[in-house]
Amino acid sequence: MMRRRIAAGVGVLLLIAIVLIVSAILKGQKSSALETYNRDVSQLASQSEQEVAKPLFTALVGAGGKPTINVDQQINELHSTAQHLLDQARGLSVPGEMSEAQHNVLLALELRAEAVEKTAGAMHGVTGSEPKTASEHLAGAMEILLASDVVWSQRVQPLVQEALSAGGVQGLSTAKSTTLPNTGWLDPETALARVTGKESSESSGPVSAGTHGDALTGLSAGGVTLQPEPAENPVSGGSSPTFTVTFQNTGENSETNTKVVVSVTSAGKTVSGSQTVEKTEPGGTYNVNVTVKGVTTGVAAKVEAKVEKVPGESNLENNKASYLATFE
Repeated sequence: MMRRRIAAGVGVLLLIAIVLIVSAILKGQKSSALETYNRDVSQLASQSEQEVAKPLFTALVGAGGKPTINVDQQINELHSTAQHLLDQARGLSVPGEMSEAQHNVLLALELRAEAVEKTAGAMHGVTGSEPKTASEHLAGAMEILLASDVVWSQRVQPLVQEALSAGGVQGLSTAKSTTLPNTGWLDPETALARVTGKESSESSGPVSAGTHGDALTGLSAGGVTLQPEPAENPVSGGSSPTFTVTFQNTGENSETNTKVVVSVTSAGKTVSGSQTVEKTEPGGTYNVNVTVKGVTTGVAAKVEAKVEKVPGESNLENNKASYLATFE
């Protein structure tokens, strides 16, 4: 009887040991799968920057002075690279905990491939007979790149980190991925000048002597004064918020038809609104209400506000600002 009890006890202990060993193996496999996915996504992030974004802007800057066929070929090759990275992402081994992150990885890379393709199409006009229209299309492609960056920073990175933490994996970072070097590329005139060295809307008449220009001094919405990045701003107003853009005529001349634009990028799309101020006086400060319709609520968004260039203006760095916000 005693031997039977001892044997039974040993059997129970062996069963417990087997269960613990199997559990440890499964947990280790799960952690390994999460770590591998994080590594693969971080590698794609780096490749997207180094193999697509940086060569793209190297090709764009001063493209007007390069052989057109060389620029076209380079951008088309970059589109192929962007598409290849997207195909790689589709082939990843994705743990169930990473399914939502994977959806956003694919969205970001799809946007980047689309942006490069649209850039290739716009370049024919930028360096050809329709620079003004084409520069607007080029700036639109840059907005798509910006949207991909927002998806990566506000969805991919946080979701991957959440899944790692929930799976007990600590101490690993998920790579950032920024493809748009600066927001100047969102302005058609600035983009055109960088590509060709020419303005898209050169005035046929003389520009008045003295300085010209504006400075963006503030942005508010829903009774809240927005703070620039990296601060996060909760904003009321639902899907059609009205922004108040404050700017000053910092030049020595009166200006006419000054355009103010606000764009919101979230959930992979960009919507915008604008207003035009008929006349501004030197030193004057102006508050302009701009409504943006179709904003996605409840998710992180990037807000860009800018005062468009006036004839004779040379410093555009103080014309714009960017903000992070969530709309409720």
